[in-house]
Amino acid sequence: MEIQAVRGFKDILPGETASWDYVESVARGVFQSAGMKEIRIPVLEKTQVFSRGIGEHTDIVEKEMYTFTDRNGDSLSLRPEATAGLLRAVLEHKLYGRSPVLKLFTIGPMFRHERPQKGRLRQFHQLNVEVLGTDGPLADAEVIWLAWEILEELDVTGLRLEVNSLGCPTCRPAHKEDLRLYLEGVAADLCPDCRRRCGTNPLRVFDCKQEGCRERMRRAPLIKHYLCPGCVEHEKSVLDCLAGFGIPCTVNPYLVRGLDYYVRTTFELISPDLGAQGTVAAGGRYDGLVKAMGGPDLPGVGMAIGADRLMMLLPGVIEAEGTDLFVAALGGRARQAVIPWIKAWRRDGLIVEISYEDKALKAQLKQADRTGAGWCLLVGDQELDGGEVVLRNMKTQAQHGVPLRDVVSAVQDLMGEER
Repeated sequence: MEIQAVRGFKDILPGETASWDYVESVARGVFQSAGMKEIRIPVLEKTQVFSRGIGEHTDIVEKEMYTFTDRNGDSLSLRPEATAGLLRAVLEHKLYGRSPVLKLFTIGPMFRHERPQKGRLRQFHQLNVEVLGTDGPLADAEVIWLAWEILEELDVTGLRLEVNSLGCPTCRPAHKEDLRLYLEGVAADLCPDCRRRCGTNPLRVFDCKQEGCRERMRRAPLIKHYLCPGCVEHEKSVLDCLAGFGIPCTVNPYLVRGLDYYVRTTFELISPDLGAQGTVAAGGRYDGLVKAMGGPDLPGVGMAIGADRLMMLLPGVIEAEGTDLFVAALGGRARQAVIPWIKAWRRDGLIVEISYEDKALKAQLKQADRTGAGWCLLVGDQELDGGEVVLRNMKTQAQHGVPLRDVVSAVQDLMGEER
């Protein structure tokens, strides 16, 4: 039987990793420019971290998590998103005691058992930000700006920002009750998933992609008509701050997210170039979640960028750095002599390669070509005895004699002169 990757899990091959490294370095730079600190959390958590953090009646917890019982009888799950696990780490290590406002980011893989399709894998990667300890609208806008800025720096264009307010515990109960009554009247026309959601998570019916459900929800009561004065003011302030950041946006009163913990601000950044899976970044405010997980009553807001989808939007392929210098050593004596040189060049930041086998010069020059080396150093017994090695420019084929007495610095100087 042919061995293959698990369905929905994708290898990131050497020709692709340079783009991933570049995207992650841009993201880290933007995050750090706003004072964000990196945190690295496990990909595996106790299942209750997600059932309590995400919500027991979400599609993620009910249908999509990779969950198993380990040898100790504990129920464990691969993380389907980053927020719940990150908050578990914050509570376990009492990070909230270190600063009134915590600003954290994490980068890594997530796992959901969904039907694989373009832009949706079972192992996918996210760039996540969480800000804890403030309910200020500026924090919401800054989190959105972080996503927008990363995408702008990567020259991703044509994005559309949609925002909505999901209200708060003061104004949501009245809306939820009216929505429940409305859904009872149209339940027969909804898909099976939405009929189930009517009793467990009625707000999620707004997120259904079935056209029949979408048509019914166009006449459903909207949360915007129920917002309390505090939520109205919060939404206005977020929109004002986004305008200050120079980010255009559209208020979409039908926008909800698939997680139970969102309140007030929610948003999506959508690309027209990805088809049905067009959301590149999304997030929102989750005041009350930390308390629900057993911690202090800390407000929070966060977002995630889907790195796999982002890769599909990059305007070009990022090329990996090529080899600077290939050392063609002929014979055991030469191979021993070049080892300290190679060590010195690598420590000075050059990418230097050498053949591991004692091959003929022609074979080593072919190997140098395959590595894309800009230069090749030719070293054999004759060169060592004569006190001078040969440095060849692989592009022009021009050659330079380099004296052994200062070979390390002389080679670097010559390479620098002709760059």
